[in-house]
Formats: sequence, structure tokens, C-alpha cells
Amino acid sequence: MMNIYTWSFLIVAAGTGSRIGGVPKQFRMLGGRPVWRWSADIAEALWRKGVISELVLVVPERDWGEVCSMHGMKMPVKVTVGGKTRAESVLNGLKICEGSHVLVHDGARPFITSELCVRVIGEAEKFGNAIPVLPTNDSLERISGGEIRCIDRINFYRVQTPQAFERKKLIIAVEDFGLRATDEAAAWEAACNKLHHAEGDEVNFKITSPYDWVVAQALVGIKKETRTGYGYDIHPLVKGRKLVLAGVEIPDSELGLLGNSDADIVVHTVMDAVLGAAGEPDVGTLFPADDARWKDAIGTKMLEIVVDRVRNKGWKIEWIDVSLSAQRPKLGHMIPGFISSLLPYLQEEDGGINFNMKVKFGEECGSVGRGECMTCQGVATLSRYGV
Repeated sequence: MMNIYTWSFLIVAAGTGSRIGGVPKQFRMLGGRPVWRWSADIAEALWRKGVISELVLVVPERDWGEVCSMHGMKMPVKVTVGGKTRAESVLNGLKICEGSHVLVHDGARPFITSELCVRVIGEAEKFGNAIPVLPTNDSLERISGGEIRCIDRINFYRVQTPQAFERKKLIIAVEDFGLRATDEAAAWEAACNKLHHAEGDEVNFKITSPYDWVVAQALVGIKKETRTGYGYDIHPLVKGRKLVLAGVEIPDSELGLLGNSDADIVVHTVMDAVLGAAGEPDVGTLFPADDARWKDAIGTKMLEIVVDRVRNKGWKIEWIDVSLSAQRPKLGHMIPGFISSLLPYLQEEDGGINFNMKVKFGEECGSVGRGECMTCQGVATLSRYGV
């Protein structure tokens, strides 16, 4: 008998990854390929077996062109842009799917298997829909109004993706009931449609938190790489210039540091240390003095560029320590303000303090001691996970 079902495989990869920080999780490199690609490769394997007919990817607008041109897959692929919410992104994808039925999958669940997909499809073809679920193994407590009450976990299950539905009915359910739903199952149920389930897979977890990312890397045999970089800078002190240190303008200073940009010697040192640890070019190469764009540039704006550059390559800033040498003005009392000024640019998702700064008096020795210049030295420790 001819199969009345045709299946589209819809991967929703349009999120910003705000909870994990840095590069959106679905585009982070995991075992040599982006996270979303793990699921796409499973989709292609199912296509070769004749299980599904097409792949539809929903991605952020900024990544649309790159994904279109570089996915390199042999199966039919469509790429569309996501919306402001998950529901809008799902709808955008559903409307260009051609299958009578659709598997909707989170792009941040890389450890999906063909077996799980076939199991879910099989249940959906029997009952009209299916969602993969797993029992809740932890004890559950309900906290409300300051009271804690134990809940019997026997009837509670964790829901995963891919979720399988009749495509046209799912569009109606999402449009009418699911714009605020956490997944398609919730929209389907809200539309008074009965849900059916299939057995899920423990390894098919969603990468949401920094801990999830560590677990995912461990599963594919990825090791942590740690590097330390050294930074150094020197600038002469002259009259007629503002004195800016660590993003803070020093009031009532008769002298300022001479340089092409704002000559923030602390920020320059931090940038060089970070770039050195990541194996990147130095500050002078990235922001050349003969380029008019960097004339009088604000140091912290340059720092944002540098930090984005290294984070986009997977690096995390573990710790930065700098020592500023200056005879005048007196700066020791301003150290807490300097640290507070730069922390927002350097702090990682966990919110911990990862920047330290000291100020050393010139002791009237050398050019620093004579008040002719300031020098700054610093080290930065960065880490990332790689194969």
C-alpha cells in the first residue's frame, strides 16, 4: 500500500543563545561542525533511506546567507529566517515545508539519532502525532507562597524533540494557541488535540547552560585548551591631553597620555594580552595608526571589538591581571573604579570577577619616575574547548 505520509524535517536554529552567552549555541563548533549540523546530518541520513523528503532550516537573519551558501548537503534544503519568538520561527519554517507531516527539532539538540526519529515517526503514523518523552528521575517539590510540598513524580515526564505532527493542523494550532507556548506539543494540546508519545533518548539533551556545553564537548571527546598571553604598553605624558585609564577619565590631571587613539594604556595592555593568548595579531595590527578610523578612538570601543573577536573563536576569558606604573597623578584610590569600569567588557556569563588591576608608584626612577610616561604590563588567561 502506498504511504500517504510525506515528511519534512524542520530544524529550528534561530535563537540568540542568551542563556549560554557568546556565539549562539547552535552555531558553536562541536567536534569540527556547528551544533545545528549534527541534526542536519541525521536528516540527510534519513533522506537517503527515503524516510523524509526535505530539510528546512530556520536561522537568524544575519546567518541566512552563509547557511544557504555553505550547507553543502545533497538532500533538498530550504533555509528561512526566524522570528522574534520560537513560535514565529516555527511558523516561518512550517509555511515553506512541503510534507504532509513534519518533524520539528531544536537545533541545539545535537545528539539526536536516526533510531529516535524513526520511532517518533512510527508512532505519529499510527496515532497522528508523537512527542518523545522521558520519565522524571529526580524528586519534585512545589514551592508556592513560601510553602514546599512534595509532588508525586510518577506522572511527570520530560519532553524532547523531534516532535511529529500533521503539518497543516500544526500551523493552525501554533497560530491560534501557540504563540506563547514553549513547544509545539503545548500548542497542539491547547488546540484540543490529543497527544501521543514515544520513548525519548537520555543523550538527546538540549544545550542551554554553560554546563550543558561542557557535557556536550565531553561526549564528543573534546579537551579544554588553556593559554596565557602577555601585554605591554607605554605612552608619554604631555600637556593638553585628557588622561583616560581603564575607560575612566581622570579629573583635574594636567597631563594626558599621547597616542593616536585615546591612549588608554590599561585597555591597550588588556587587549594585547587577550590577543596574545588567542594567537591573534597585536593591537597595532588590528587598529593601525595610519587608519583614520582609529584617530582618537575610544579604547573601550576597541576592547569590545577584541573581546568579540576572541569569543567568536570559542575563547573564554578566565583571568586578566595588569600592573600600571605611574609617578603621577596618584591613582591607588581609583583601583576599584578601574576594575568596575572594565568588568562589563570582560566578564563571562557566570558573572564572576575575572579582572584585577594594581598601580605601582614610579619611585622617582627612570622615565616613569620622572613623570615623563606611564607603562603597563598584563597577563590574560583564556580557555576554550577543542578537538
